[in-house]
Amino acid sequence: MTAAAVIGLQWGDEGKGKIVDCLTADAGAVVRFQGGHNAGHTIVINGETKILHLLPSGAVRPGVECLIGNGVVLSPRALFAEVESFGAGAAEVAARLRLSGACPLLLECHRLLDLAREAARVGGAIGTTGKGIGPAYEDKAARRALRLADVADAAGFAAKLESLAQYHNFMLGNYYQTETWDWRADLDFILSRRDELMQMMCPVPERLAELHRAGANILFEGAQGALLDIDHGTWPFVTSSNTAAGNIACGAGFAARHLGRVAGVVKAYTTRVGNGPFPTELHDDTGRRLAERGGEVGATTGRARRCGWLDSVALRYAADLNGVDTLCLTKLDVLEGIETLRVCTGYKNTRGGGGAPDDCEPEYAELEGWDESIGGVRRYQELPRAVRGYVEWIEERVGVPVSLLSVGPGRDDNIIRSRLFD
Repeated sequence: MTAAAVIGLQWGDEGKGKIVDCLTADAGAVVRFQGGHNAGHTIVINGETKILHLLPSGAVRPGVECLIGNGVVLSPRALFAEVESFGAGAAEVAARLRLSGACPLLLECHRLLDLAREAARVGGAIGTTGKGIGPAYEDKAARRALRLADVADAAGFAAKLESLAQYHNFMLGNYYQTETWDWRADLDFILSRRDELMQMMCPVPERLAELHRAGANILFEGAQGALLDIDHGTWPFVTSSNTAAGNIACGAGFAARHLGRVAGVVKAYTTRVGNGPFPTELHDDTGRRLAERGGEVGATTGRARRCGWLDSVALRYAADLNGVDTLCLTKLDVLEGIETLRVCTGYKNTRGGGGAPDDCEPEYAELEGWDESIGGVRRYQELPRAVRGYVEWIEERVGVPVSLLSVGPGRDDNIIRSRLFD
């Protein structure tokens, strides 16, 4: 198997960036296939923290090819800001970057629309990142989006951008009665970086087919999480793209039958940024302890993450949805010092309704906690008995083995039981 995927199985923030970084030691290429710069993948290398939003996490591994597929909404400003954040290494990162010409462009108008809609939403905001992701996908679905390939024709691009501005500025100024879009600023910026964008542009499906035929290890990196999938997540508190592994075929142009293993990343407890149902959320000292020890602040938004117990019902659903055959369990060390751990095993409906997650009271199993520090452990059998009991309970409940355990924030703070690429 030379093609594998890493998918978040909760509401995002599971630690996918670290896991992808670990797995890219064996990969030749890393591919983003959905979302945009609303992702927040945190990687800690030698005590230094690097947060990526748009670039594949392979960017921090010299020599790894980084591809962004057509399923990603691409902000040129965010792209160049992130590349330039590598300082002296920016040119090397840019040289490894391949962008699909079919990527819809995310522009300032989309950010303005996102903020205006959240402010005007009846019944409360969804809690988007405010980056413009949803409006950019709307333009794609309506077939009025500008694509990266449009930049090749400077005059034609300018005309299309002006036409798009007439449409969106009417909505911004007349309906939302808010700030309108200075589209010429976007035009000037994009044309000033046009040559660089054209150098990065690549027929991604063809490149992936070449890599596959050559036997290269290809890693597809999911953004957000399975429970935020626009079709299969906790509607309407979801993201604007399909986060499931099945979207790799469409979002990157890679034949579905060539995808081998799917690794699901799950935090040892549960967190959520933004609004929406969260059955196991804690509002007590334990919840605050998890937030403090886990450093639970959104990497993209800076918002505090809501914290709660692990939900095995939602986890099993997400694993089945994505065809997960191996689990990567992160932030296991954060649970140290909690005497009794609880894991949701089912829901009791408390309103007599249809059983929606926010209408349900969770039912729990209780497991033994541990006091020992596990940050320095690198062999599974050397973990305390209670830690192994927790891991094995999850394996049995979900029906999927845990192949990697993260026991600290650093790149090498892992216990690897089996490798994704054989």
